[in-house]
Amino acid sequence: MTETPPPEQVADAWDALASGYDEFITPESLRHGDVALGRVEIGPGTRFLDVAAGTGALSIPAARRGAQVVATDIAPAMIERLVARARAEGLTDVEGRVLDSRALVFPDDTFDVSASQNGVTMLPDLDAGLAEMVRVTRPGGTVLVAAFGPLPTVEFLTFLLDAVRAAVPDFPGLPMDPPPPPFQLADRDVFRERLTAAGLHDVTVDTVTWNMTVDSPTHLVNEVATSNPIGAGLVAGLTGEQHTEVLRVLDGRLRERSGDRPPAVLHADVNVGTGVK
Repeated sequence: MTETPPPEQVADAWDALASGYDEFITPESLRHGDVALGRVEIGPGTRFLDVAAGTGALSIPAARRGAQVVATDIAPAMIERLVARARAEGLTDVEGRVLDSRALVFPDDTFDVSASQNGVTMLPDLDAGLAEMVRVTRPGGTVLVAAFGPLPTVEFLTFLLDAVRAAVPDFPGLPMDPPPPPFQLADRDVFRERLTAAGLHDVTVDTVTWNMTVDSPTHLVNEVATSNPIGAGLVAGLTGEQHTEVLRVLDGRLRERSGDRPPAVLHADVNVGTGVK
């Protein structure tokens, strides 16, 4: 998981997830993104860059505030859906660009705010992505990055991992040394160090809790399977019998959480880091 795959392979993997990602992930992520943006000053005319934007978790809330948004993602299908969401809301000042986060092509000091929510942190070479975000941010501008906290605190994933482990007794789990990309900034001290090393000052990292509403076991499986290629891989290898057992185990866990009155609310710790260039 530490090797860097070629860009075309990464783009294909995310393109394959784009439809489900837009359906299952983005509605929740928009709400969380709106809260995250409360940490930075964004208003009419703010030049805002969303890196590894998915289908708009940060871009849409920033545009609603009046920002001039440029959204980038390596997957064309993600950008297509992001732009469609913006147009459906009448948000005309949103530009979508298909770009690798490690090579943003914009001139130095272009944006007032550069941000990424569970996006740039999917890069095995995270430092290269952070360096690009800092490079294209103007002096005095802000970089914001949101990333998952420790795996045990991310319940939508741990619930599924426990269910897969019950259905597949020899399931090894996720390798955590080193941690997979979504969790490489789970340690707040490491997060601060990486932002500082990228060239930022006045760095702060806070932990917030995301609440996620889950209607059914199938809903949860769909969320994880479309959240990123790692999640997709957890589900893809299951046999039909194993998949049925996963749903049965999840049903029990979710009913326990909801008091047998769905939906269930799962929680995830998320670290939100900001720094000034």
